[in-house]
Amino acid sequence: MIGRYFRAVPLVFAAGILFAACGHGSSAAENPNQSADTALRGGARAVVVDEKTRSTIKTAVLHDRVKADTLTIAGKVEFDEDRVAHVLAPLAGQIVDLRVKVGDVVKKGDPLCALSSRDVAVAVGEQIESHKDLDLAEKTLAMTQDLFDHQAASKIALQQAQNDLEKARSRVARNDETLRVLGLSAEASNAIGRVVLPSPLTGDVIERKVTEGQFVQSDSTPIMTIADLSTVWVMGDIFERDLHLAAVGRPAIVTVAAYPGEEFAGRVDYISDLIDPATRTAKVRIAVPNRGARLKIEMFASVSLGVGDTSEHVLTLPSAAAFIEGGETWVYVAAGANRFVRRLVSLSEDQNGERRVLAGLKPGDEVVVDGGLLLRQEEELGAS
Repeated sequence: MIGRYFRAVPLVFAAGILFAACGHGSSAAENPNQSADTALRGGARAVVVDEKTRSTIKTAVLHDRVKADTLTIAGKVEFDEDRVAHVLAPLAGQIVDLRVKVGDVVKKGDPLCALSSRDVAVAVGEQIESHKDLDLAEKTLAMTQDLFDHQAASKIALQQAQNDLEKARSRVARNDETLRVLGLSAEASNAIGRVVLPSPLTGDVIERKVTEGQFVQSDSTPIMTIADLSTVWVMGDIFERDLHLAAVGRPAIVTVAAYPGEEFAGRVDYISDLIDPATRTAKVRIAVPNRGARLKIEMFASVSLGVGDTSEHVLTLPSAAAFIEGGETWVYVAAGANRFVRRLVSLSEDQNGERRVLAGLKPGDEVVVDGGLLLRQEEELGAS
């Protein structure tokens, strides 16, 4: 009896091994890709999608880029004061023949409007009369000189004619200077009492404070403002402790909320010699080319100042590519045709829509930048 028991044990043990082997083989047959997917990327399960779903997922290949050391400060877009002109009325009068409106582009010398004024009429009239008097005085002197040479006129008469000529020349010079100071000339007048006001520079009409027929005074209030917006200034404040990092001539990158992810290159062209005693900051001015006038006056801006000659190679990815789950940061990486795998990564804080890669990715990795939520849903369905 005991002998039969011990002879049966090896048979039962062998049968158990055969059964286990059969069961394992059956599982592999049901999912032949499971072992390959599980081994992919250090044990992460791949998410496989169809062609239609793949077309909605956007990816980007990561590349190293050179990043210089920078200091970020806040700023505001302002006019380039060398490219803006405020048009004043030289005399009191009435606005007539108004030719421009806000938004118009004008060239230097183009007529903006005309000013009809009694003072203009008086100034131009006196200038015309003085030139006539000068012409008469020159003719009188020539005639008197001829008579004196033929002993038909006294020396006193000759001296009187010479004196009258000098007075006439002095009056002409005085009237010409008056018109020049006022920005007027007889040639600029279409008629007595009206003078054309030309554009002092080429640019856009950004402000107009007068209408046709309006009366204006000759004060410091501009009737129009013309600005060349091809270049603007971005004014920022740099703390006293950081002044040693900035220098005139160094590059700067300007970003604004209106154009996410877009950068405007400029250069530092001025650092104030004064420190604000309340904020302990100095003014920094960055000149920025403004193609298409996209940077608007009074826009708030973020300025990254180049603070040295050193630079490093960094790897960055769009902030939208990363997601947090279980207290950890993940991204999806392409792992073949229509196949993606999640990757645990370490990233820096968001800066202008980008995050620097600290660990977990390398140049050449193809990362999902749009469609990560869809892949997470696919992954959850596959796990269930």
